[in-house]
Amino acid sequence: MADMHKKDVDQVTGVETTGHEWDGLKELNNPLPKWWLYIFYATIVWAIGYWVVYPSWPLISGYTAGVLGDSQRANALAAYQADLAERSQIGEKLINAPLEEIRSTQSLLEFALANGEAAFGDNCAACHGSGAEGSAGYPNLQDDNWIWGGSLDAIHTTLQHGIRAANDETRFGDMPAFGRDEILDKEQITQVANYVGSQAGMEPEAGVDIAAGETVFIENCAACHGEDLQGIQEMGAPSLVANNYLYERSIDGIAAQVTAPRNGVMPAWSPRLEPATVKSLAVYVHSLGGGE
Repeated sequence: MADMHKKDVDQVTGVETTGHEWDGLKELNNPLPKWWLYIFYATIVWAIGYWVVYPSWPLISGYTAGVLGDSQRANALAAYQADLAERSQIGEKLINAPLEEIRSTQSLLEFALANGEAAFGDNCAACHGSGAEGSAGYPNLQDDNWIWGGSLDAIHTTLQHGIRAANDETRFGDMPAFGRDEILDKEQITQVANYVGSQAGMEPEAGVDIAAGETVFIENCAACHGEDLQGIQEMGAPSLVANNYLYERSIDGIAAQVTAPRNGVMPAWSPRLEPATVKSLAVYVHSLGGGE
């Protein structure tokens, strides 16, 4: 019986083994370092203390509150409510202040720009781009070419009511389909497209009667776009001599738009966003470098 309990000692290290052996390799029974054990015991004591002091143990319909009654959830909610109250105060100031006053008051301007930038990223960047540079069918908001006006008030009105949106006060200006509705024939569309292109700095097609195109333009297009082709913002008619077009800037692109125009839609943001946010967006968009 004594031989059965005889301890096996490794001859190389002189350390007892655990009795476990794998492929001739024996496991040494080295004790854990005391410093490691002390730290382990300390963590146990710390855990017990934490369970007593802070909320920790789950119950059927709640949890133990702990001696201190501290709650990170409650702290986060309190901080959120405090931030919400502060935002509500300055939001009220934004709602009541004229747009020019917001732009000239540093504290209101800083809040409006920060709030507007966040709202732009969440609601506008998908169409106008993260930098508001626009794309085909979506206007560039950084330049000085504005279809409905680039003043603070004009931008604010466009944001509020949208363009061709489901809103009683929406901006609305549709271009007739001169080709699809047979108002003009194909030759007249070619002529007027080449005339407009020539005025915008494009090379007209050979053999096209530009003078006839000018006549077609004066009779059918000048009432909205102006005889100088600069556009009329009150009617939502864009400049035709600008460097950037909402759609393709070419004679073929002009002809396609005259034949069967594409009329974009922008949502009315007033029902979707708070008034303070809409004002913040107007101030932010106006600050991007364009505007009037």
